[in-house]
Amino acid sequence: MSADRDTIAFYQARAPHYVLKFGQAHSHQLDGFLDRLPPGARVLELGCGGGQDSARMAARGFRIDATDGTPAMVAKANERWNVGARVMAFHELEAEAEYDAVWAHASLLHCPRAELPGVLARIHRALTPGGWHFASYKLGADEGRDSLGRFYNFPDADWLTAQYADAGRWQVVETDHYTAGGFDNVDRDWIDIVVQKA
Repeated sequence: MSADRDTIAFYQARAPHYVLKFGQAHSHQLDGFLDRLPPGARVLELGCGGGQDSARMAARGFRIDATDGTPAMVAKANERWNVGARVMAFHELEAEAEYDAVWAHASLLHCPRAELPGVLARIHRALTPGGWHFASYKLGADEGRDSLGRFYNFPDADWLTAQYADAGRWQVVETDHYTAGGFDNVDRDWIDIVVQKA
C-alpha cells in the first residue's frame, strides 16, 4: 500500500502555487464539524496541505496532529502557521483510540479504491468511541487522473457509503452533495460525509 507517486510529485513541485490558491482561508465545512466535538478534543488531520484548517482548529482550542504525505506541503504548513505538521501517508496511520476526530478535507479522494477500505479501517481504529470523521470526495464513475495527472478514486455515493460500512461500525450522520472547482479549474460534483464511530 503506498501513495500515488505522480500525485505526491505534483504537490511536491506545486506546493507554493497550491497554497497560494487554497491555503489562505480554512475550509467552509470546518467550523460546523468542530462544533460537534467536545472542548479540547484531539484531532488528526489527514492531508493538511497548507495548514490553514489545522491552524483554525488550534485557534479554537483543539489539540491538533497535522499530517500530509507531501514533504513540501508539511514545510509550507509549518512555515505559515507553525502547526507542528509531520509527514505521514494514510497507510502509515497506526494509532489506536487516540483521536476524538479525524479531519480529511479533499485528501482521501487520492486513495486508490482498492486501498480505501483499509485506510478507513485505520481511521476507525484511531478514533475513540463516539469519535467523529469528516471526508470530502470528488464524485465519478471510475478512478483515474485529472488533466494535471493527479490520481482520484472518483467514487459514486453508494459505493462510498458501502466502503465506510465495510470498514467498521459507523453511523453516517450527514452527507452533502454540491458542485465546486479545484486546482485544475474544472467544476465537479463533490460529496462531504460525516460519520461517527459506534
